[in-house]
Amino acid sequence: MSVATLRRAARESVSGLPRAFWWLWASTLVNRLGAFVATFMALYLTQQRGYSASFAGLVAALHGLGGVVSTLAAGVLTDRLGRRPTMLAAQASTAFSVALLGFMEHPAAIAAVALLVGITSNASRPAVQAMMADIVRPEDRVRAFALNYWAINLGFAVSAVAAGVIAEYSYLAGFLGEAALTLVCAVLVYVKLPESRPERTGAAAAEPETGLGTVLRDRRFMGVVGLSFLISLIFTQGSVGLPVAMGAAGFSPGDYGLVIAVNGVLIVVLQIPVTRFIEHRDPQRLLVVSALLAGYGFAMTAFAGSIGVYALTVCVWTLAEIVNSPTQMSLVVRLSPVHGRGRYQGVYSMSWSVAALVAPLMAGYVIDSYGAGWLWGATGVLGTGAAVGYWLLMRGLPRESTTSAAGAARVEPASAGSGAARAETAEASAG
Repeated sequence: MSVATLRRAARESVSGLPRAFWWLWASTLVNRLGAFVATFMALYLTQQRGYSASFAGLVAALHGLGGVVSTLAAGVLTDRLGRRPTMLAAQASTAFSVALLGFMEHPAAIAAVALLVGITSNASRPAVQAMMADIVRPEDRVRAFALNYWAINLGFAVSAVAAGVIAEYSYLAGFLGEAALTLVCAVLVYVKLPESRPERTGAAAAEPETGLGTVLRDRRFMGVVGLSFLISLIFTQGSVGLPVAMGAAGFSPGDYGLVIAVNGVLIVVLQIPVTRFIEHRDPQRLLVVSALLAGYGFAMTAFAGSIGVYALTVCVWTLAEIVNSPTQMSLVVRLSPVHGRGRYQGVYSMSWSVAALVAPLMAGYVIDSYGAGWLWGATGVLGTGAAVGYWLLMRGLPRESTTSAAGAARVEPASAGSGAARAETAEASAG
């Protein structure tokens, strides 16, 4: 492939997206560059503080519980207060709580602040996803969500290396560094991003406000949430079941590090070209295929006996992740009413938070009681069930209209406050 072809492909991958999207993308990247706590919390508690693995697991569970609570509340705030103020409040409070956690020494204090960090750090998710849906045209959403997912993984890959080096010298520096970068995100949002929440005008103004009850009664959408939970249970085994199984098989933590690094590298390298390939293809088929690849990619782990084979299984389920994430996010937006996007995104995000609580318990129980082979067999069953669910769920779902580009691509900036610059309104052109 020539250099000119690569340049053209890269240009087409990023063209046609509004300027506000790129500031949102930049804030996501900066945020993930500072992902220290989620990566090194277990090591910090066991090695630096000398606590047991059980206590480290409890703290991780409390962090996940905070995410379950906050995504629902943040979804409501995203619709009522707006995307921008919700993100600002979430990022500012995250910076404070992460810095505070670095100074806690008593176990009860560590547990309580870890819960607070879980609440604050997950609160911006519904607002970010709702704003992205507001400012990007329907036909560009798969690409936009893929680019955002790429930024998340790129930032995490860099931060994991940097955080490892920092942790060798000072865990406290890692906590304070994440707090500082989170504040940078808040500054970017304050200075560069206008409010994108659509105004309720005309007939929409007379309609009752979308409540959580409305979301929970939306059977097709809740079906997506349920399937998202199944997919999340599968993917979470990459960081929960896989290291335990490899350790039991005699592999070292370094071996696991090499194997799981394949996931991050493949996402960074393949996310954009694969998204270009799938962008305008049938989402039903994409979700069915990705669910099967995820389930059976992990199921193949039962037959792995070397680092090379483990890495091959990671390649299979990483491809599923690359396809599933932007496609499913686009489906969530498609099923969400414009004036209820925050609540819908909050309930959807909750499925991942609940999976983060259940997956470790599931992996530990199955491995201890029956062996790792049964865990990998269960992922194959879950993947098959999710594939059937996607096929049934999307039967008869009409194709998304792309004629509403004006409402999706044009965002009138709201007042940004006395010290804020207004982001330039961008009208996306055809890619």
